[in-house]
Amino acid sequence: MKSVLSKGSILAILLLAIVLVSEAQQCRPSGRIRGRKPPPGQCNKEDDSDCCKAGKMYPTYTCSPPMSGNTRAYLTLNSFEAGGDGGGPSECDGKYHNDNTPVVALSTGWYNGGSRCLNNIRINGNGRSVVAMVVDECDSTEGCDADHDYQPPCPNNIVDASKAVWKALGVPKDNWGGLDITWSDA
Repeated sequence: MKSVLSKGSILAILLLAIVLVSEAQQCRPSGRIRGRKPPPGQCNKEDDSDCCKAGKMYPTYTCSPPMSGNTRAYLTLNSFEAGGDGGGPSECDGKYHNDNTPVVALSTGWYNGGSRCLNNIRINGNGRSVVAMVVDECDSTEGCDADHDYQPPCPNNIVDASKAVWKALGVPKDNWGGLDITWSDA
């Protein structure tokens, strides 16, 4: 007996395969953290940083979206200086960095256990491009504690950049804080 699949059946099978492959490539939350209210004066609000809110549930991620030649991301503003909203010294070298130096922190998945430490990435946004050095992790797995300056876990698609990066991209200062970008290893 001969079995024949209709064109509609073949199309349905192909669509299902595409959906399954795309689902496998997505980065889904790995858990959640319950926010705790920071002790008085313990959350640095520099650069409009968020502080954890008591009882709010924050998603955590061990992964970031898949890499490509031009990976889509969201650029945020961070101070890498001592006393800045970045918290402690950078993970890659245990040092603080001047905000006039083009440096970045990457979400946990892209930071990849430090494999990009002290390497350069190219950031494209606002019609310009800049090269910056990876010096830190924007932790997507932890937050709402003293080690993380009482800030929530980082989303999984963040390139957290110094003021120098924002200046190089030509973004007006009153628009610093959030920008859709693409990036790649340089």
